[in-house]
Amino acid sequence: MKLAAHLREFKRRFYISGAAIVLAAIGGFFLAAPLLRLLSAPLDELQASGLDVELNITNVTQAFDVQMRIGFLLGLIISSPIWIWQLLAFIVPALRTIERRYVFGFIAAAVPLFIAGCATGWFVLPRIIRLFVGFTPDGFTAFLGATDYWDFSLKLVFAAGVAYTLPVVVVFLNLASVVTGRAILGAWRWAVLTATLFGAFVTPAGDVWSMFIISVPMVVLYFAAAGIALLVDRRRAKRESAKVDA
Repeated sequence: MKLAAHLREFKRRFYISGAAIVLAAIGGFFLAAPLLRLLSAPLDELQASGLDVELNITNVTQAFDVQMRIGFLLGLIISSPIWIWQLLAFIVPALRTIERRYVFGFIAAAVPLFIAGCATGWFVLPRIIRLFVGFTPDGFTAFLGATDYWDFSLKLVFAAGVAYTLPVVVVFLNLASVVTGRAILGAWRWAVLTATLFGAFVTPAGDVWSMFIISVPMVVLYFAAAGIALLVDRRRAKRESAKVDA
């Protein structure tokens, strides 16, 4: 295809992806309120325990702004099969067979790991909220802005999802011959330290259990990535040795 044909193809797939995201975001807008109520469930438990805590709309446009943010995020998630496929359909024809395997393998591994990470973040979220808001002194009411509450929840869940996909990136770098499996395994101390610091950063310092829930799977995934990289290096060395012998 000529450059102009590629541009037309890109524009067509871009419009399809954009339309899918917009339509899904419209549906997500109406799901925003139930999702925010679900996220505020830990606050209900705190209220039942006698702590004065309220989730509030602090200005005229905040309610609409929060629903727009949640709706757009839900739109991206709901429409992801469409826009991911459109992206792949545009890129994959230009790749060789082995490169296509890498791309599809990367996506097949990254998506479930990202979902698992988000689920882990969602699991520890109530514990973190209860711990932080629980520091409110007696006689005081904790007024939480809806936007700040949503941003905090989203960042925690999304950060956990991204963290769980990092081992896939490590394997991808190994496949691209950027780093060896031996080097990955040799850096295990830094990996453990990084996972621990990340777990401590996204969870309260006083909630050690939540920190371990985040950090331990990251360490396990890192060692799994190192094992895969070592196998890839071994197969690569065998192929190179066979070429030399030939």
